Formats: sequence, structure tokens, C-alpha cells
Amino acid sequence: MAQAAQVNVVEINSPPIRVEHDKKRRQFVIRLSGSHDRAVLLYEYIGKKTVDLQHTEVPDAYRGRGIAKHLAKAAMDFVVEEDLKAHLTCWYIQKYVKENPHPQYFEHIYQ
Repeated sequence: MAQAAQVNVVEINSPPIRVEHDKKRRQFVIRLSGSHDRAVLLYEYIGKKTVDLQHTEVPDAYRGRGIAKHLAKAAMDFVVEEDLKAHLTCWYIQKYVKENPHPQYFEHIYQ
């Protein structure tokens, strides 16, 4: 029984990562627990139906935890849902797409 309680505690202490899309500022944001730190992915419209995914930034203390992957997925899902074309200026987004080769992503990447 004690082990089950410990598992529950671990689950409570690691809330799901929530990505917010701030369309006005053209960024995806993850607020990092208990601080003012934020991880962000910045994009810019460079045409009516074309975006440039420019930059992903995760504070040093939070790197290596898969946080940028959530930002990249949210950005690529946005591109697909809105039927946009995307330039992948950000090296991390390029890496993410290579590691997650979904056909719907490739249809929306500006080659």
C-alpha cells in the first residue's frame, strides 16, 4: 500500500505541462512551476498563410526535461490546424520534426 501512495505523490507533484498560445504576441508559452520563468517559442507571420517558427527558449535550469518538445508540438499542431506553411528557422523545431516525422508536418513545411 505504501508504494501506491508514493506513486500518487509523484503524480501530484508533476502536473501536466500546459502550453498556452498567445496569438497577439505570436508565441507559445509554458509557465514553469513556482516561478516567473517561462519557456517560449516565438513565431512571426511572413505572409498571409506562412509563419516563420523563429526561436525556442527554455531557461537553463529547466533544460533537458522535454519542455521544448511540448512547445514544438504545439507550434506544429497549430500550423497543421490552421493550414499554414512554416519556415523552420529555429534549429530545435528542425530537430523536432526530424525526430517526429509526421506526414502532416511535412505537408506544411516550406521547403
